[in-house]
Amino acid sequence: MMLTVLILVPLVGALAVAFVPRAQVRPVGLAFGLASLAYGLLVASRYDVDGGMQMTETHTWIEAMGVHYALGLDGLGLMMVLLTVAIVPPVMLASWKESESPEGRGARSFFAWVLALEAMSLAVYTATDVLLFYVVFEATLIPAYFLIGGFGRSGRGRAATKFLIYQLAGGLILLASVIGLYVVSADAGNPSFLISDLAALDIDPVTQRWLFVGFFVAFAIKAPIFPFHTWLADTSEKATPSTSVLLVCVLDKIGTFGMLRFCLGLLPDASQWATPVVVVLALISIVYGALIAIGQDDVLRLIGLTSLSHFGFIVLGIFVFNATGGTGAILYMVNHGIATALMFLVAGFLINRTGTTLISQMGGVEKHAPILAGSFLIGGLAACGLPGLSPFVSEVMVIIAAFDHHWLVGSVAVLAIVLAAIYALWMYQRTMTGADRTGVAPVADLDRREVGIVAPLVLALVLFGFFPMPLLDVINPFVHDSLTSVGISLEGGPQ
Repeated sequence: MMLTVLILVPLVGALAVAFVPRAQVRPVGLAFGLASLAYGLLVASRYDVDGGMQMTETHTWIEAMGVHYALGLDGLGLMMVLLTVAIVPPVMLASWKESESPEGRGARSFFAWVLALEAMSLAVYTATDVLLFYVVFEATLIPAYFLIGGFGRSGRGRAATKFLIYQLAGGLILLASVIGLYVVSADAGNPSFLISDLAALDIDPVTQRWLFVGFFVAFAIKAPIFPFHTWLADTSEKATPSTSVLLVCVLDKIGTFGMLRFCLGLLPDASQWATPVVVVLALISIVYGALIAIGQDDVLRLIGLTSLSHFGFIVLGIFVFNATGGTGAILYMVNHGIATALMFLVAGFLINRTGTTLISQMGGVEKHAPILAGSFLIGGLAACGLPGLSPFVSEVMVIIAAFDHHWLVGSVAVLAIVLAAIYALWMYQRTMTGADRTGVAPVADLDRREVGIVAPLVLALVLFGFFPMPLLDVINPFVHDSLTSVGISLEGGPQ
């Protein structure tokens, strides 16, 4: 029951926030966010790194169709669960004063939807029944839509609609593949949606390829990668920075999580068949995302587009079919979440002080707000893979795996590091250095609440940059158990 409780804590919190007196909304919401974090750490303490899928719960849901309420946790799921529960409290604290919507709905709606999104995301990362996964996969769109459309800047309604249309289209494609898997299992005489049952099926190559296309397109939209990425920039630009953190650092990870869980886990032959195309799409995402980020004037749009490049790295690590790449990809998912959360939140503090999101209208901040500027610089340096910060470890692992796959693939991936340095350092230079803005009061530095928000993120970037083994100890057994079981040699390359 531990995983059910893990999901129920934020879900109950969302309901509690909806009914408590207005003055208690923020404290109650934060209390449930912290309770989810504490319980997530308790779950992690009970996890055996060498034990495979653990804490399983299986209850019949729709017996005639072989549908189950089934939960379980392996190394991949644990990493995503911990990232999710760790991101929510900083988001809440960052929105303590800024969660009022233009229509005056206030913090009640914001905190309730945040907790609901957390609960649905945790359900996604622990579901071991494909239909249950699909249901909660789609359910995440409800709180996400209201967070985007209800809070943020002018144009947020259009951005929320675009987001929803893309995600629903991906969901319909995913549903087709989910039904296809069920049909295959029924034809084999054991109709079931359990991942463990489906993994045991001998699916013919042609069927595998059709199913793979459906799963991959749905997850490529969610991640996103080129050419399914166009909703990302608009959403990042119009939503609040806190909402963007939840979307990019938590929700979008469902895409790459799904590629590992379903594409490689259930359709290994089709995944190898599709590798050349997927690697090309990943490389395009890496380079194109970095190039278009360089030319942006809106700081939130710029940060959002950098994630297109980073998700390209994650997908590349997954599909080079190399144990180093698989480990690096999962580690990258965690490190990207930490670094991008730091950038979005600090950018939000900067925007609140300057009253603009336009980089061209900023400048001279570091003279008056060195802590704010320093935090922003650390986030930017993490984005471009500075040694000593945690993204460097995962980025190097993916690049090594890319060179093992093919020297040309590795060369293109390395190019993105140079481009990342350009957009990160140029963004810092234009926003933080130079002369003060004419006729505008100096920017105030971070207060104690804001320092308390960014300090744990900075600490995590440095700690896991020098000592990533606590994460790798969890990830490596998953890579060993899962990737080798679908025909991937630990030394690199398909068996």
